[in-house]
Amino acid sequence: MTKEEKIQEVEELSKLMSKYSTIGFIDLAKLPTKQFQKIRKELNEKALIKINKKSIVNFALKKLEKENIGELEKFIPSQIGLIFTNLATFQFYKIAKQLRSSAFAKENDIAGMDIEIKPGPTDLLPGPVISEFAKVGLVAGVEAGKIAIKRGGVVVKKGNKISKELAGILRKLKIEPIEISLNITALHENGKVYAKDILNLVEEYPNRLREAFRKALNLSVAIGFPTKENVKYLFAKAYQQAKALESKIGGV
Repeated sequence: MTKEEKIQEVEELSKLMSKYSTIGFIDLAKLPTKQFQKIRKELNEKALIKINKKSIVNFALKKLEKENIGELEKFIPSQIGLIFTNLATFQFYKIAKQLRSSAFAKENDIAGMDIEIKPGPTDLLPGPVISEFAKVGLVAGVEAGKIAIKRGGVVVKKGNKISKELAGILRKLKIEPIEISLNITALHENGKVYAKDILNLVEEYPNRLREAFRKALNLSVAIGFPTKENVKYLFAKAYQQAKALESKIGGV
């Protein structure tokens, strides 16, 4: 790319950044092309995603006249995808995180859930692959000219690494256990930069509210403080205590 081409690309990117109210970065590392293109297509009407070199992005940010835009530079990933949208930050993040795609596992991927392989027939022809099943704790045999899993089970627990052998078996069985979503590192809107830990509150905050409500409800019932939300539990508690007392002293 010539110097003139770089200058032109910086100008175009800077204009694009000025056009949209919310801009940010996606880390494209470990994001399979197939899944990325699928998510990109689904976001087509809500956001624009572009791929640029880090040097071009840095120059474009420096030309941009937006409050605190320089703070966004701290969150530029090594493999950059740029987001442009006119949706509010948290509104866009919630939509983006709901767009998930499945992918085959690779060696050392972390299981996002327990991965279970159930007994039953497969489309695999008999051969050395039977011993590969044994290496991951599965018992396989031959039925009707095809390999069948005789005894299945959970082959990896949530949070554990997926081995090379297991990744191979999962691929042969056409099981795609890895959930792919956009890894958004930061978004900028109205002079504020929202890092990933803040953006994740979109998913975490409702769970925290539910947990806080549960704890408050349990406490109010424990101390006998009546509220509209806990009155039925207080009545149930009083009834159980009365029945327990009756069993001790006998009915009147």
